[in-house]
Amino acid sequence: MAKINMVQALNTTLHRAMATDDRVLVMGEDVGINGGVFRVTDGLFEAFGRDRVIDAPVAESGILGVAIGMAVAGLKPVVEMQFSGFSYEMMHQMEGNASRLRTRSRGQFTVPLVVRMPYGGGVRALEHHSESKEVFYSHTAGVKVVIPSSPTNAGPLLQAAIDDPDPVVFMEPKRSYRSFKEAVKEEQFSIGTAQVVEAGSDITIISWGAMMHDTLKAVADLKKEREFSPEIIDLLTISPMDTAAIVASVKKTGRCVVVQEAQQSFGPASEIIAVINDQALMYLEAPVQRVTMYDVVMPLFAREQLYLPSRADIIQAVQKTLSF
Repeated sequence: MAKINMVQALNTTLHRAMATDDRVLVMGEDVGINGGVFRVTDGLFEAFGRDRVIDAPVAESGILGVAIGMAVAGLKPVVEMQFSGFSYEMMHQMEGNASRLRTRSRGQFTVPLVVRMPYGGGVRALEHHSESKEVFYSHTAGVKVVIPSSPTNAGPLLQAAIDDPDPVVFMEPKRSYRSFKEAVKEEQFSIGTAQVVEAGSDITIISWGAMMHDTLKAVADLKKEREFSPEIIDLLTISPMDTAAIVASVKKTGRCVVVQEAQQSFGPASEIIAVINDQALMYLEAPVQRVTMYDVVMPLFAREQLYLPSRADIIQAVQKTLSF
């Protein structure tokens, strides 16, 4: 079986979804003729034409506003925000309209659209290209937030997002776009369900997005130094979060480390720890550790690697928790 990267997995899924359902369309800046900045939509314009692969003006609020109308009318738009840092311009449309229309209409209307956005650091991009702001969207009621971590789960999760009846923010870790390949099998991944990547009994390690790959490598390195049995959870969906999987794992292991690329304060790791304190506090053998970015603006690329959580940071947190 040929190995593919995440860009190829996402492209294949979009092509298949558009071929099997003529309600699915793609819209965004440079997604058509140019095939997207990261080439995720490459070849779709040639296959499906300008009516279903729409090159939009540089107006993120307008792009999402039009997509909301399309979704209410029965289409399934897959919108691309060229970088997650550009998506702030669409926040009013997302929070004020897309997220609320089901409730506002008492279920008469739904908004089945997907907003894809490359996010995160590590590729030497410029300002507003490298943030990890998943908390912005996960704090918006009525919106689901999905973050794939690998070629294997990226395609099925994108298909699940397209099939969902409500708006889904689909955040793609661009550091993982081409950094590694996998032999992708046909697997099912559902929105709201985390994946236990490795079962264990000594410590629960939770991560998502690009940090998942770093976490796996850090654990492999630490296993060369000491024997321990980690249970590794790939969250996959930030909202709705699979709290049942988190609690069940922590009750089993008694220890937990959460690894996120986002800055520390008010991030998903804080919510995970709150859930653990609410539902599994008496099972803990050590305080839960967080491995995160710093609470400062994302620096330019000369200092980017110093800002991102490292494998050494993950190893240190795991060792500290195991030794408590």
